Amino acid sequence: MKPRSQQVARILSTLVVLSVFACRTGPPPAPLAAHVLTQGSMPPHTVGGVVTLGGNPLPGATVSIELPTGGVRTAVTDANGRFIFAGVPIGDYRVRSEMVSMQTVTYTVRVSDAGSPLFEIPMKLASVAEAITVTASAPAALEQNGISYSAPNMHKVITASPSYDNLYVINGAALNENLGGESYAKIVENNFIQTTKDHLSTFSIDVDTASYSIVRRIIGDGKLPQPDAVRIEEMVNYFTYAYPEPADGKPFSVTTEVAGAPWAPDHRLMRVGIRAVKLAPWQMKPCNLVFLIDSSGSMSPANRLPLLKKAFRMLVGQLRAEDRVSLVTYAGAAGLVLPSTSGAEKDRILEAIDNLDAGGSTAGGEGLVLAYDVAKQNFIKDGVNRVILATDGDFNVGVSSEAGLEQLIEEKRKDDIELSVIGVGEGNLKDSTMELLADKGNGNYSYVADLMEARKVFVDQVGGTLVTVAKDVKLQIDFDPKQVASYRLIGYENRALANKDFDDDAKDAGELGSGHTVTALYELVPAPGAGTGKVAELRLRYKQPHGEKSELMSVDIADEGHNAWDASDDLKFASAVAEFAFLLRDSPNKELSSWADALQLAKVSRGADIEGYRGEFVKMLEQARDLSATNVARVGVRQ
Repeated sequence: MKPRSQQVARILSTLVVLSVFACRTGPPPAPLAAHVLTQGSMPPHTVGGVVTLGGNPLPGATVSIELPTGGVRTAVTDANGRFIFAGVPIGDYRVRSEMVSMQTVTYTVRVSDAGSPLFEIPMKLASVAEAITVTASAPAALEQNGISYSAPNMHKVITASPSYDNLYVINGAALNENLGGESYAKIVENNFIQTTKDHLSTFSIDVDTASYSIVRRIIGDGKLPQPDAVRIEEMVNYFTYAYPEPADGKPFSVTTEVAGAPWAPDHRLMRVGIRAVKLAPWQMKPCNLVFLIDSSGSMSPANRLPLLKKAFRMLVGQLRAEDRVSLVTYAGAAGLVLPSTSGAEKDRILEAIDNLDAGGSTAGGEGLVLAYDVAKQNFIKDGVNRVILATDGDFNVGVSSEAGLEQLIEEKRKDDIELSVIGVGEGNLKDSTMELLADKGNGNYSYVADLMEARKVFVDQVGGTLVTVAKDVKLQIDFDPKQVASYRLIGYENRALANKDFDDDAKDAGELGSGHTVTALYELVPAPGAGTGKVAELRLRYKQPHGEKSELMSVDIADEGHNAWDASDDLKFASAVAEFAFLLRDSPNKELSSWADALQLAKVSRGADIEGYRGEFVKMLEQARDLSATNVARVGVRQ
């Protein structure tokens, strides 16, 4: 059971005892199941649970049930948010929860013969009422908070409000897979494209690494991740590779290589590597940073706000006197905790961070608006102007839909203020939202599960986290049909661009930070009679950090005929990571991928591994192999 559920579970366990006395008399049993978020059950004819706000019990809310006869029964939640109804007969009911300044939440539930689980009604600050109705059929099983629910009486629920996505009714129980569940954007893998039909492949770079850290956390917990949590390009790009330093004043260098594909002996594997210039501290422009920290109730566990406070203390240690820091928090409402302060005043900044506490609902949209306003007020011309958002991504007050957040950030991006996102937590992680925010905000998305990862993001790679050396970086590969019959880009599914977008400077693309490396892999099917030599031309477009007109680079890509084991250590290691991801995703393109091959590739290509990241990967791969052998259930919900 996840930490968010434990508090509610303790309250509900008390409810079970109370309800025994409430139900010793009454009509024949007819259990009602409702919005299930915890284990346990009520006696027959009893409807009981807890009303919450931001995961915390909400006292004083009025809960009512409209009976089939037209009557209404009401109850007011006590100091612990609890309510209880006894003697509820079989039938369809409207269950309503109301409170001043809150949304009125209305469910249509069906009482069946199946049992009477405890339930929770999550409320939100006032916006619009939400009506829920039961329709059609849905999957036969669902997992929530580590608990598997299965029933022949499961129904899909439709709602007009974007606040509730993917609800289900199990024996009359409304269940939101995204409330207490981890949310990942659906990935449809790239398929092979025939070169004779389209010889151009165009995409935006991606320097995010969050997926790798999330996968590591899940496997460390003894589970396998759901496939959509595994973004292959982020797995590969978690690691740095021995690409040469940039030369001739360029912001990055380009490396290419072709060798055999380990999982497909008749195919070739092509690598494109980019390494950004790494700026020394004295070369970095002054920074105007706004720390936007989620301090809502869901952030109270040790691996959320307490971990973030330690992580931001690390970042403060890297600041210079010419840097400026502001601190904005949001929980129910957004507020400026620390006005713009010189990096020399570390004690003042650290005191503001240390005083943060978690509590309340999540006004994420309001927090973003305020953070951008603060950044604009303290804008440094030709400097680094960046909002750093740290959250579990569970926005539920103000602007909360992905479309609304995207529109907000795209508008604010015009002010030349970038947005980086730091994700934390488990159980209700909204990965899809955070990835979208970083993408639209011209920043990167990292996930911090522990202090080791915090140090990697805020100390070891602080330049890449804060400073952009090239923006709107696009790649276009022009394949030679005489050498390549078909190709597929491995990963980068949500970074694909239309070929015409390559020359369109108005089209947004990815940013490259100081010291970052980016790796892209293509799987190639050789054309009949193909030999060694040039197989493609690589073209890159990028803009200077504050520029509006792109610059063009081009590089020939040659295949010298190396097999998979004769490739460079970097290509062998990158292919091991990709093969590992294929196995985790059960990819339709995994071909002959195996745990043994991926493990052997990773072991022989570890190299010096000064930071120990590659050795850690080998251990994670071994653990995942063992979990796979024992058929451990995947975490989260897979639609």
